[in-house]
Amino acid sequence: MDLLFSVLRLLVSIFLAFAAGKLISKLKLPAILGWLIAGMVIGPHGLDLLNEAVLESGWFDVTERILESVFGLMIGTELIWRQMKKAGPRILVTTITESLGTFVVVSLVFGVLFACTGVPVYLAFVFGGIALATAPAPSLSVVRDLKTDGAVTKTLIPMAALDDLVGALVFFVVMGLVSAQVSAVGIPLPAVMLLVFLPVVLGGVTGAAAGLLMRRVRSRAGVLAVMGSMLLLTAGLGFFINSLLPVPVLNFMLIGMAYSTAFSNLIDTEKLYGMMEVVNPAIGFAMIVVILNLGAPLDYHLIFGAGIYTAVYILARAVGKYSGAYLGAAVTHAPATVRRYLGLTLLPHSGVSLVFTGIAVSVLQNAAPESASMLQGTIAAAAVINEVIAVFAAKKGFEWAGELHKAEGGLTA
Repeated sequence: MDLLFSVLRLLVSIFLAFAAGKLISKLKLPAILGWLIAGMVIGPHGLDLLNEAVLESGWFDVTERILESVFGLMIGTELIWRQMKKAGPRILVTTITESLGTFVVVSLVFGVLFACTGVPVYLAFVFGGIALATAPAPSLSVVRDLKTDGAVTKTLIPMAALDDLVGALVFFVVMGLVSAQVSAVGIPLPAVMLLVFLPVVLGGVTGAAAGLLMRRVRSRAGVLAVMGSMLLLTAGLGFFINSLLPVPVLNFMLIGMAYSTAFSNLIDTEKLYGMMEVVNPAIGFAMIVVILNLGAPLDYHLIFGAGIYTAVYILARAVGKYSGAYLGAAVTHAPATVRRYLGLTLLPHSGVSLVFTGIAVSVLQNAAPESASMLQGTIAAAAVINEVIAVFAAKKGFEWAGELHKAEGGLTA
């Protein structure tokens, strides 16, 4: 009976988020903003409809992670090598400059601030490591909802996958060095590399197997059956691997991206487009649940208690993302719209930041509890404020780039 009521709570929450998205869309704003606000309002810190009992339950965790993998299909099916190879170096360079640029700016700003206030300077690098990661779901939701297309959109989609890799790599290296500084046991480099690249390897291997099977199937129903069953198998392997880790940190959206990238490059375009026409509604449903899961844990009361560190974090991260993206786009001679507006689409942060913060707090909790508390409070408040700002910024970025409502069919339409 408890399970039935929990599932009912989730279904009502999804309906309310969907309705809020439709209402927000009437105001010519991205539906994701409605989903985020609905999540905060009906979450544990609001009306408590989508309560902690649901969010922390095993069945919801499994469901949400599978839906993250489904969401990842949207990105991977856009990463067709024969279409990307000309822009590949540009995307790689820009991803590195915007990621590392953010890390440098945030670490430098907090390093100076902490040196002046007596806070351990190593904490500045933890802030930098958390700040460089981008949560792809919000901006990609804007891409899908407002049917954007153009140079900025085509740059952002593949960057979503690469940014997760660079962000995770830098963060885990930083935490390995910090844990060695504050405790006797550090995170070994091989473990860092494993955590970063394992989702890509797992998704890539199963995706290649799925692609080879899809080549042999002629009917659309058969292709969908292969894709769906192999995706569930991939997610199952992810759950098994997560169960072996001290902290379950595998990125299931990245698994879905790698899986779909592999099979998308092995089957013909007609077969891929036919399959995605059927899968697109499932991706739309997955988006709502993933965004609800981002919004529900956010305590909007933190907006009123946000301090100077929160403001500095939000501003420093925005400067790092924008300037890093601008630099990379300029160096690689990207179109003017990419130089000017790509950085605005890279501001969403909450999901990844909260995961990284939880890992950092667990490392610092015993050795430096005051630092752990400061880190947790700052990032939590920043996540609430930044996410609302970021959705507006992403929408304006696409609008100023002239890419709203430009998609005609295709995989993201």
